[in-house]
Amino acid sequence: MHFGGIPIQTYLDNWIQIKVKESETEASAQHKAPPARFVTLMPSGFALKDVHRNYPIKIPDEKLFEIYAKEQWVGSAVNKGDYLFDQRIIPDYAFKVIKVLPRGESMITEDTIIEVKRPAEPTPKSGLIKFNDIIGHEEVKRKCKVVMKYLHEPERFGEWAPRNILFYGPPGTGKTMTAKALANETRSTLFLVRATDLIGEYVGDGSKRIHALFKDSLKRAPSVIFIDELDAIGLDRSFQSVRGDVSEVVNALLTELGGIHENKGVVTIAATNTPRVLDVALRSRFEEEMEFKLPSKEERLGILRNYARKSPLRIKADFKVYAKRTEGFSGRDIKDKLLKTALHRAILEDSKKVTEVHLEKALKSMPSKPMPPREMFT
Repeated sequence: MHFGGIPIQTYLDNWIQIKVKESETEASAQHKAPPARFVTLMPSGFALKDVHRNYPIKIPDEKLFEIYAKEQWVGSAVNKGDYLFDQRIIPDYAFKVIKVLPRGESMITEDTIIEVKRPAEPTPKSGLIKFNDIIGHEEVKRKCKVVMKYLHEPERFGEWAPRNILFYGPPGTGKTMTAKALANETRSTLFLVRATDLIGEYVGDGSKRIHALFKDSLKRAPSVIFIDELDAIGLDRSFQSVRGDVSEVVNALLTELGGIHENKGVVTIAATNTPRVLDVALRSRFEEEMEFKLPSKEERLGILRNYARKSPLRIKADFKVYAKRTEGFSGRDIKDKLLKTALHRAILEDSKKVTEVHLEKALKSMPSKPMPPREMFT
C-alpha cells in the first residue's frame, strides 16, 4: 500500500503474503500426492446442527453420485479421516473419508473410484411387544387379525386389502403399542413417524418426504407405517388455510392413501386423539376406524399387575384397591404417574420395596384426573 508515494506495510499485506505462501505450499503438496485409485465416503451431516433442518441423504444411483463428486473434488488431496464438504445441493454437508487407496494422502482424479458407504439401517426388533402384553382392547385386537392375515399373505386380498386404518381415543391408551405389536407379530418392518416430521422446510419438501416414506415401505414390505398425531397436519380444510404449510402434506398423503399406487404388503395406521377435527377427505381414506377406550376396573387391575412384575423393586400393595381408585386413568398414567413416581420415592428412601405409603404419596401429588367427554371420540 502507498500513501503520498511512500510505501506502507500493513497487516493486510502480511496476511495476503502468508496466504499466498500457504496456497503455494498446499498446491505443491497436492502435486506430490499420488492419484487415488479408490475413495470411500460416509455421509456425516453438518458441522453445526440446525434443529430446523433434516436432510436424510439417499443415493439411489452411486454412479451418478460419483460423477457429481468428481466435479467438486477432483484435485483435492485426501487422507483417511478427512472431510469433504458439498457446496452444491446441500451446502456444507460433510462426507467423511473412511478409506483411501493407496494409503496415505492421495489426490482425487478423474480415474478415482468414489464409493459411498451407507450407515447401517436399524432393523425391526421382533419379539419385544406382543398382543398378549396389551391389556384390554379385545375388539381392536380381534379386528387386527385381518390385518395380520393380509401382511402374511398380501397376494390373497387383492383390491380387498385392509390398507388404511385409523386408531383414535384418549392419549396413553395403547395406540402406538398396538401398532408395534402388530408389526412384531407379523415380522413386518415398522415405520414410526410423527405427523409433524412430515412437514418440510421448503415448498415441495413435505410431499417428497411422504412419497419417499411410502416408497421405502414398499421396498421393505411387509411393512406397517404408523403416523402418530395425525390431527397435527390433517386438519379440516378451514384450518388448513391458517396452516398453509400442511396443505401440500395433506394432498400428498391423500394421494398415497387413495390407492393410486398399489403398495402391496403395506398397511398405513394413523393415530389421533381428536378424529372430529380431521379433514373429511382424509378421514374418508381410512376404511376402518378402531376406538381405544380408557381401561375398565378389571383392565386397570391387569395393567397394575403386569407392570408390577416388571418393576425393579417389589411392589407390596393391594392392587384391587388401586384399580378402583384410578378410574379415568390410561395405561400410561398408571405406569408413569402412579407406579413410576412411587418407585422413584422408594429408591430415594433406599427402600427395598414399594409400599402403599409410596403409592399414596404418588396419588396425592397428582392433579385430579378429569374424564374426557365421550363425544370427543365419536
